[in-house]
Amino acid sequence: MFRNILVADSGKGHVETMVGMMQRVPSFAGARFTLLHVLDVQGKNSLTDGMEAGARLLAQAVGAMKLDPATVTTVLRQGDIKQTVLAVADEINADLMVMGSRGVGRLQSILVNSASQYVFQLSNRPMLLVRDDLYVRHPNRLLVAVDGTTMSDSALNLACDLARGVDSMTVRVVHVSSQRGGSQVAERILDKARLSARRLGVDVEIEERNGNPAQEICAAVEDSNSDLLVLASPDRRPTVARNLVDLDKLLGSSVSDYVRVKAPCPVLLVR
Repeated sequence: MFRNILVADSGKGHVETMVGMMQRVPSFAGARFTLLHVLDVQGKNSLTDGMEAGARLLAQAVGAMKLDPATVTTVLRQGDIKQTVLAVADEINADLMVMGSRGVGRLQSILVNSASQYVFQLSNRPMLLVRDDLYVRHPNRLLVAVDGTTMSDSALNLACDLARGVDSMTVRVVHVSSQRGGSQVAERILDKARLSARRLGVDVEIEERNGNPAQEICAAVEDSNSDLLVLASPDRRPTVARNLVDLDKLLGSSVSDYVRVKAPCPVLLVR
């Protein structure tokens, strides 16, 4: 399913571990990996040292991820991390970006210049975010949040694609009703999700929760001990503003921003 995967590797966190585990998922079979490391250095000597260190880091990453060298392209660039990741993703037409995240949110993501948050804001590509402070496990238990929208249907389809044909992998579908009396709506959404998954060859568990959607999704991940959360994150900006950051998300008022910071597992954000 995935053909061109961009891994932005800083040599920190658990990105390498996660990519190594995901290779055992059939959807990743046959994919090509582009490993990117971006240098932010000044001066000729610093650049030379940085290039040498960056080349070593990329070589170590290929080994750590247990990638077949024939399927890997390593890219070493100098410049702004955020803009470079976006540029390389466009160059290779990546259908998935994998990045680490420090787990900062709201205004702090602006103040600390969060690369992963910025990249996701300005890209329409799916992104797998792996927080530096999480213990990463093989994705045997997937949780996908649905709300009845076309975008959440895409998230469900992706989760089913990942799980199809893998006996050890389960999919749990959660809908959160934010208002009282939402059970009838939730029942329709969950029944539709179950039928859609069954047509894709996957039997899913379903769950309705009530309350704040972002908080309840994170609670559902923890309660079910899920290893990977698949979440739709629609781009709400008009076409003319697609090059501008969505301040609602940067300031933490969206579900995806809260979940990105608080979910106790890696998050696959679907656009």
